[in-house]
Amino acid sequence: MCPKNASYYGNRAATLMMLGRFREALGDAQQSVRLDDSFVRGHLREGKCHLSLGNAMAACRSFQRALELDHKNAQAQQEFKNANAVMEYEKIAETDFEKRDFRKVVFCMDRALEFAPACHRFKILKAECLAMLGRYPEAQSVASDILRMDSTNADALYVRGLCLYYEDCIEKAVQFFVQALRMAPDHEKACIACRNAKALKAKKEDGNKAFKEGNYKLAYELYTEALGIDPNNIKTNAKLYCNRGTVNSKETR
Repeated sequence: MCPKNASYYGNRAATLMMLGRFREALGDAQQSVRLDDSFVRGHLREGKCHLSLGNAMAACRSFQRALELDHKNAQAQQEFKNANAVMEYEKIAETDFEKRDFRKVVFCMDRALEFAPACHRFKILKAECLAMLGRYPEAQSVASDILRMDSTNADALYVRGLCLYYEDCIEKAVQFFVQALRMAPDHEKACIACRNAKALKAKKEDGNKAFKEGNYKLAYELYTEALGIDPNNIKTNAKLYCNRGTVNSKETR
């Protein structure tokens, strides 16, 4: 009825935000400030949507604009601080991930998600770190929640596969890695994990075959090669160590 009324778009954005539909709300908030750049609440809602979706830098720009229009606006001041806090948590998490301090990354992502509850990127990073910490049910739960909303999310598919891989369900893991690569052919982590999973499965099977045939020397070599593929896969490697120990006992008889 009134396509040029900024407040109508702003009100619809507010309603969508209450429903947790931040991406749709963002579109309405942006339209409201396109129609009226002096609409402070529109800039606040745009910033809040950006922040909820994990785009803290864009959120800062929106809150800065709101403060330019109303420098005493308490909500804009607080939200600007929140957005900067999220950027800091991201920065710390990135450094700690490289250091393999996965517990710290989970902590940072939990804090960031308090301000950015709809950010899939933060949830995926948290889930990946939970998997690396051996907290597979929690990691699976996060990834599954995302896949329920977006079945084509390559990162979530990768994390599902990673959990299965570390739980020694290699064949199922490969299926998820392949699915992730189908959605994102250049997904480096899924590519490496898929390659490792296939190599691990093949070496283990070759080792088992050599053992059954009585070729203990070859079996020992194959199990040793398999153990070098991925030191992080504790469950599969435990079985390989057990198999190699059995080979040793056979050879020393």
